[in-house]
Amino acid sequence: MNLLIVAAEHSGDEHAARMVRGLLAKQPGLKVCALGGRHLEAAGAQLLRDLTGQSALGFAVIAKISYYRALIAEIVSWTGRHRPRAICFIDSSGLNLRIAKGLFERGYSAKAGGPTKALYFISPQIWASRAGRRFEMAKHLDGLAAIFPFEPKVYADTSLPVEFVGHPFVAPDYAAPVSYDPAGPILLLPGSRRGAVARIFPVLLEGYKAWGGQRPAVVLYPSEDILGVLKAANPPSGVELRRTGESVAVAASAVLTSSGTMSMHCALAGIPGVVTYRADPLTYFIGRLLVKVEHLGIANLLLKEAMYPEYIQGAGKAEVFARELKDCLENPARRERTAAQARKLRDLLSQPSNGSVVDWMERHLGDL
Repeated sequence: MNLLIVAAEHSGDEHAARMVRGLLAKQPGLKVCALGGRHLEAAGAQLLRDLTGQSALGFAVIAKISYYRALIAEIVSWTGRHRPRAICFIDSSGLNLRIAKGLFERGYSAKAGGPTKALYFISPQIWASRAGRRFEMAKHLDGLAAIFPFEPKVYADTSLPVEFVGHPFVAPDYAAPVSYDPAGPILLLPGSRRGAVARIFPVLLEGYKAWGGQRPAVVLYPSEDILGVLKAANPPSGVELRRTGESVAVAASAVLTSSGTMSMHCALAGIPGVVTYRADPLTYFIGRLLVKVEHLGIANLLLKEAMYPEYIQGAGKAEVFARELKDCLENPARRERTAAQARKLRDLLSQPSNGSVVDWMERHLGDL
């Protein structure tokens, strides 16, 4: 076994799949196993377990703590038995950093004198909260590929080699799931985690209905378990539920989106809209104590300005969303400003001269 991928969320599964496709195109004999989802399996990895249906956030993790402990122990033991040349963790720091620690403590990782390099693709957001994690990461990891240009500087006071490899959403061969069309439907994007979707989707629907529903809406969802949550909100007939990746890109005129991965897709496409999020009250309270950033939406953070107005927790009301939709659709200045910000964002995230994440991984794997 050459490489094990661990991707516990839908977005990480997609990013890792593109890396695996690129690696196998250059090295067809590469043996790759994965704990991930359907995208990694389709890319050519041997899927050992689908982790993407188990993703959780905040205090939802506590209910599954025994599951995650057993999973971490199983992955560490598997690595010790099969001795892959490298293990690459994709995002999901709550799970992956614990696995990296376990590999180090058992002596399986290269940093502990073992045979397996511990690599990380898509940095934890240490620039937003718990910055001290970077020193433990440097102790346990052999390399990190960052997707935001400012991230290498965040690790500059550690021994961890960090390279900016460009954002996967602006890679030349990337097919975005959304695009902009001023005559298109409204996008309603409540996220990919069950609890958050259950809290966010009903208010997005109310905002859409309060606006008037003069044109259809499309809701993109990543998996069947999320479809059940969406249907429970009883969307009206003008709202289509469509699984991500199973059709051509949605050309949309405006968007109401949660603050996750899809908000970045929409920003890069230049779709006018707003960002919202609703956590359970206790998670939100603790998050406010830990997270030290000016914006929740990543496009806003990168641009250092509010490309998408943010309505968090109770601020996200139906009447607010209705007003924002009207402005997105009827205000030419807002559409032009969004388009200009999208171009700037794309420039910031473009692949650097030192190569892509595939090149980065090849350098770490070396000659097989």
